[in-house]
Amino acid sequence: MNQSVSKVMECQFCFLPASRVWFDQGSVLVFRDAYPISPGHTLVITKRHVKSLFELDGDEREDLFQALSRAKGLLESEMKPDGFNIGINDGVAAGQTVFHLHVHLIPRYQGDSEDPRGGVRWIFPDKAKYWS
Repeated sequence: MNQSVSKVMECQFCFLPASRVWFDQGSVLVFRDAYPISPGHTLVITKRHVKSLFELDGDEREDLFQALSRAKGLLESEMKPDGFNIGINDGVAAGQTVFHLHVHLIPRYQGDSEDPRGGVRWIFPDKAKYWS
């Protein structure tokens, strides 16, 4: 177990086994999602237990974005995706179920969706096709 991760009893990310960690980037950890929605689906979390992106300090924000860039490059080399979705569910109303900040880096592949236009807008299907 990574000893630098804050320990919050009810938080599964605060007890993430070291064997799950793909790489460490300063104040954040990067690992593959246990329930991937596409091959290579990756999560970036803070070592410090925070619930929201808006709780990060400047160094954590910098580490998070550096880790996202590094993970993207590694996934491009390994998985050859055609694009990415990047998402954060921030709060219950936004669908957050694990209350430890985590950023989804989701590789997308040509043909993985019949019509991927609208991307994250599909959380509200009646509003996703803004172009029609």
